[in-house]
Amino acid sequence: MVEMRLSGSGGQGLILAGIILAEAALLDGKLAIQSQSYGPEARGGASKSEVIIADRPIHYPKVTKPNLVLAMTQEATNKYCADLPADGILMVDTTFVKEIPEHVKNVYRLPITETSNAELGKSLFANIIALGAIVAATNVVSVESITQAVLNRVPPGTEEVNKRALELGMQLIQKK
Repeated sequence: MVEMRLSGSGGQGLILAGIILAEAALLDGKLAIQSQSYGPEARGGASKSEVIIADRPIHYPKVTKPNLVLAMTQEATNKYCADLPADGILMVDTTFVKEIPEHVKNVYRLPITETSNAELGKSLFANIIALGAIVAATNVVSVESITQAVLNRVPPGTEEVNKRALELGMQLIQKK
């Protein structure tokens, strides 16, 4: 079983990213549960999307011991990493995260939003870049399934730029 928490601020598309990741797991024939929570602010408040992926029945729908935490902001890092075990993976967006909790040893420091702005002209695609990085780092779902799930969920006319965003995220891990 793999438990993941995607966190950041409202408006960064992390709820959608969690839905896409869960859908990719289903396309791979796995079981998946996705849940979400966010502060009272629609945009700017801390938000998280949790995804559990397993090959056997999932008996509790909330993440209790994350294998991976994606933190797109410093606030999310501070708020959602406390229960990340020492052997867990913390993936941070270096555009916004400068301080890493001391107990975390396995950290991917990635310029996610910076890459989105530089390569795609806007930060809108940072969530898809993050998905590419997660898949490349963990192999939790297949590249084919994550690509199909992204294409199933993005607005018509944005398919190619979203595919490029996914590839950029995978390349960030390959460069490490």
